[in-house]
Amino acid sequence: MLNSFISYLESIKMRDPAPRSRWEILLYPGVWALALHRLAHWLYQGELYFLARMINHISRFLTCIDIHPGAKIGRNFFVDHGFVVIGETACIGDNVTLYQCSTLGGTDPTNGVGGKRHPTLRNGVIVGSGAQILGPIEIGANARIGANAVVTRDVNENAVMVGIPARATNEEEVPDKKIDTKKAEFIPYGTPCGDQLDPNLHEIQLMHTEIALLQKKIENFIANQTKTSIPPIGPDKGLQPYSDPDMLSKGNDSAGSSA
Repeated sequence: MLNSFISYLESIKMRDPAPRSRWEILLYPGVWALALHRLAHWLYQGELYFLARMINHISRFLTCIDIHPGAKIGRNFFVDHGFVVIGETACIGDNVTLYQCSTLGGTDPTNGVGGKRHPTLRNGVIVGSGAQILGPIEIGANARIGANAVVTRDVNENAVMVGIPARATNEEEVPDKKIDTKKAEFIPYGTPCGDQLDPNLHEIQLMHTEIALLQKKIENFIANQTKTSIPPIGPDKGLQPYSDPDMLSKGNDSAGSSA
């Protein structure tokens, strides 16, 4: 039991470099919220719903983290900062990280299977601050949900989701093996800051570039036409009327013979 608890504290220290010792981690609201949830969930499973709700209410008051007693949570779960909401039928795997103001919300019970209306998060998922994951969907192992993303559909393993509605910025698959989160890359807030994040923004940038190139080509074409253009021909430009005497005499002779 003690070794398991120490391992839990170490898993938090790996994801958050701020604490100088394990004692500091014990003061984290996410640690207290998880501890109180374990008790509330135990009471909930024993059908002591009122007591479970009471523990949940105390936890929410102390930590600003609202975890329904019915939610199922795996090992090494870490909530970094408060104002997180986790619904009743949510299922969370091992080594999952949630940042502040994120929500695992529910939808109409008729949309789910067997009354499930909240998301399922597989092992190693990271949910960025402000992200909203809604409905009985599944977030694949090691997926990253970027800050403020809104996810309403299933997410593949190892995907990085950004935007509203969220779209994947990569389509890589995680190998079918046990996930070792100690070796896997940890991305704070689920947002890879060095990469192109929003696919829509990338397309808009390409369109701007193409428009700029077309404008440059048009300007060059107009400049070349101005240099090589022939002056207009016509009476209004000083052109004298045609007056070849031979042609005029031939014209008069042909007119007389026809008469």
